[in-house]
Amino acid sequence: MPSNSIIYLIPSFLHENTVETIPSYIIDAIKNCQVIFAENERTARRYLKSIYKEIVIDDYEWFTIHNTEEAQLAVFRERIKEGKNIAIISEAGCPGIADPGQILIAAAQNMNVTIKPLVGPSSVLLALMASGLNGQQFQFIGYLPIDGHQRNLKLKELEDESAKKKCTQIFIETPYRNNQMLESVLKICKPSTKICIASELTAATEFIKTKTIADWRNEKTDLHKKPVIFLLLAMPASL
Repeated sequence: MPSNSIIYLIPSFLHENTVETIPSYIIDAIKNCQVIFAENERTARRYLKSIYKEIVIDDYEWFTIHNTEEAQLAVFRERIKEGKNIAIISEAGCPGIADPGQILIAAAQNMNVTIKPLVGPSSVLLALMASGLNGQQFQFIGYLPIDGHQRNLKLKELEDESAKKKCTQIFIETPYRNNQMLESVLKICKPSTKICIASELTAATEFIKTKTIADWRNEKTDLHKKPVIFLLLAMPASL
């Protein structure tokens, strides 16, 4: 018998001082839920309290999202069978986009229940919107290899593919390795390749600039411990 459970995909703000980026109807969705699966329970609790001061946090059943725990998936499926409405909350941005929530969403799809994605900020899309790079054809790569040699090989591969397909390549790095990533990009990529650096999106210190590699080499840019999206668009080879 099909479940009448609803899975709400709840976006979170990208910066804690930007509550205004969250639509008010998110509160209605939270009120309609009994169970919450959060990427980070502590920050999710604080987030919900900031947008819905009257919420009684402990009225909800809480679970932390993990990547591959079959036991957690079993609990998730059981709550669906019980007809519970479930909220999935990402650490920042939108669930299922560069976070482990997609595993739960896939399970819900397999159970043929209603899934409601709700509007909110996505750092990937905001960066692409503001970059001026190709928004008709793009791909999000996620994290590149940590090893320097492998990272350089991947950057060259992405640049070659971008030039061939006129495709914007979007990738990220952990904040404390951003400067190493930028150093690799400036070393490996061709001078004509365009790079957008989108840092601290939606915050008062937001920084979004698109320049060629040649121009970035003349800049002093410190990205240490800042949330950053990198976007790359290579120029096709001259005929």
